[in-house]
Amino acid sequence: MIAGPHNDITDVAGIRVGHAQLDGEGALSGTTVVLAPPGGAAAGVDVRGAAPGTRETDLLDPRNTVDRVHAIVLGGGSAYGLDAASGVMARLEEAGTGFAVPGGVVPIVPAAVLFDLGRGGRFTARPGAAQGIAAHDAATDGPVAQGVVGAGTGAVAGGLKGGIGSASALLDDGTTVAAIVAVNAVGSPADLATGHLHGARHGLPGEFDLPDPGARGGAAVAGALGRHAARSAGTATTIAVLATDATLDKAGCARLATVGHDGLARSIAPVHTVMDGDTIFAMATGTRPAPELPGLFALHAAAADVVARAIVHAVLKATSVSTPAGTWPSYRDAVAGS
Repeated sequence: MIAGPHNDITDVAGIRVGHAQLDGEGALSGTTVVLAPPGGAAAGVDVRGAAPGTRETDLLDPRNTVDRVHAIVLGGGSAYGLDAASGVMARLEEAGTGFAVPGGVVPIVPAAVLFDLGRGGRFTARPGAAQGIAAHDAATDGPVAQGVVGAGTGAVAGGLKGGIGSASALLDDGTTVAAIVAVNAVGSPADLATGHLHGARHGLPGEFDLPDPGARGGAAVAGALGRHAARSAGTATTIAVLATDATLDKAGCARLATVGHDGLARSIAPVHTVMDGDTIFAMATGTRPAPELPGLFALHAAAADVVARAIVHAVLKATSVSTPAGTWPSYRDAVAGS
């Protein structure tokens, strides 16, 4: 297994990603949109956190009718941020993209949000339809911007600055699977005893430029966790999209999302808590054949790996942020100062 050319989710042909951030004093939040190819993609979802903020997840149940999505939105702003999906819908409708109904189309745009309210200093600074439009318009199939961008703008992970990360894998049979993750967890991405990143051992050879946490690295990340520990339900959440070019139905996509949560468990401790709303979507573009059992096994194994690797990229590419509401050191800065 190797990474794709970008080592991100746009290595799945037809997938485009765009980010948008809020501007202005007191703002620290944003939106990320993952656009499906023309005609949409099969999709499924698995929600594991106890405090999710989601839209259109019931539609992805394999028992229900609509079997294609046209975009998936990840965003900040807690439940308020779900409104960003309305902006994406508006742009897709303008393009004539959506589920055909008498008189027009209805774009299918599931979404999940994380909690970052007030981290910029102003509780009312949260994404809406305008950020959804901006993220849609910024979407490209080029390399995905990572770190403090889009849905990861206001993210915090275990007291350290979180962000957006992405990774991909090209399997031996030619199938591509990839993930994009907005890391905003109560749990820590780093071992509190050693300071080493939990998910780093799942990286490909030479993939990560890892700092040496030193003798006091564990104390540094534990200190960050202690200073910024969430103390109420729903004040975190890690959200992600998996994508593959294999042919899967809705049930197959839901199973792919389920396995993707193993990547969260490998890279964040603890995860799926009462304070998190951890949610993973999975999309299948269907440009390659449906895998036989051995290929499906390999696809599932790689899905967990790309989620774990994407989380490491998010943490390594995040930069320290200070606002009137607080200071969140990046992992690199925390261990460098240890």
